[in-house]
Order: sequence, then structure tokens, then C-alpha cells
Amino acid sequence: MTLRLQLRRFLGARIRQWRRFANEVATVGPHDDYAKMFHYFGYRAALMAPHGVIYNERYLSIGDETLIGPNVCLTAGINGDQEMLATPTVSIGRRCVIGRGSHIIGHWSIELGDEIQTGPYVYITDQNHSYEDTDKPVGWQTPSEAAVKIGSGSWLGANVVILPGTTLGKNTTVAAGAVVRGTFPDRVVLGGVPAKVLRHYVEGEGWVAGPL
Repeated sequence: MTLRLQLRRFLGARIRQWRRFANEVATVGPHDDYAKMFHYFGYRAALMAPHGVIYNERYLSIGDETLIGPNVCLTAGINGDQEMLATPTVSIGRRCVIGRGSHIIGHWSIELGDEIQTGPYVYITDQNHSYEDTDKPVGWQTPSEAAVKIGSGSWLGANVVILPGTTLGKNTTVAAGAVVRGTFPDRVVLGGVPAKVLRHYVEGEGWVAGPL
């Protein structure tokens, strides 16, 4: 083994060790000063490092025992100085797990119930670009907003997109890659683009294929 290779292996091991240590130290818990900036930061909750973009913390609520994975973006509004109409603007319930790289971008109202889990890279927003004026660039038009609510006990697979105006019932399963808009009842399985009901639960029969 050459000296250069030995040095590379040694330095690589030290860097990885330091990175793990730095992320552990940078993870935010309820007793950290940074946690006091949030509207609510729950008992035994954790905001894992490295952190994604996070601002307007005073409008963000993280429930007890909830785990926010690394590189998750949590925002209210478009900058940290914006005054929001709802407090909290983004509310995440108790014992939730938000997968790494996910984005929860609130402008009006996003409410996640208790014991919700998401896969990685889930995107949840309550605001969409408008395109009514066909002579004006879409990015410069006034966006539209509609509240989002996700029922307790739900599971959102990897790369799911939840669009404004969506309401999911309790114990809903959303298949990976689905794009969801609309109102859906409790205990259904959603999938597709746009998402539709693939299975639903019937008392006395169990899970039944197809829509309600």
C-alpha cells in the first residue's frame, strides 16, 4: 500500500468520524436555545442534522417525540421576516417521522396529525403558482393558497407530492411517487398521478380493491 493511499484512508476515516460527531452535536432537541425560536418544540422531539432550509420558526410547531430527518426543509412564508396570518402555519403532530430531504412549505395552513410517517423526499405545500393571465410569466403571478390536512396514522411513500387543498383521512397510505390533490376518507390506499383510491377498507370485509 502506497503512502498516499494510507494517508487517504486515514484522513477519510477521520473526516467521516468528525462528520458523524458534528451531525450528532448539531441535532436540535427541546432543551437547545434554537428550539425556543419555534412556536412549539415538543418533549423528546429532534431536528436532525444536517438541517435543510428552516425559517420563520415562530410559525412552526413540532409535536412531542417527533423526529425530523436530515436535510428536511421547514418554512412558513417566503422569508424569516414575513408576518403570517395563521399561528402556527405549519403544525406537525406527536410521534411523527419526517423522512430525509422532505419539504414542508407552508403559507396558509398545513396540519399533520399524530403518528404520521413519510418516506424520503416528500413535498407538502399549501401554495401553487397561478397561470390565469396568459400574457404574464407564471412565476410573477399571484399564487393561490388552500389549507392542507393529513390525518393521523398516515404513511406517505417516497417522493409523494401533496398539493394545496388536500385533506387525507386517518390511516391513509399514499404510494411512492403519487401526486395528491383533493379530499379522501379514512383508511384508503392512494396512488398514481393524479392520485386516486386504489384500495379501501370495508368493515366486515377488509381491504377491497378499487375506489369507494
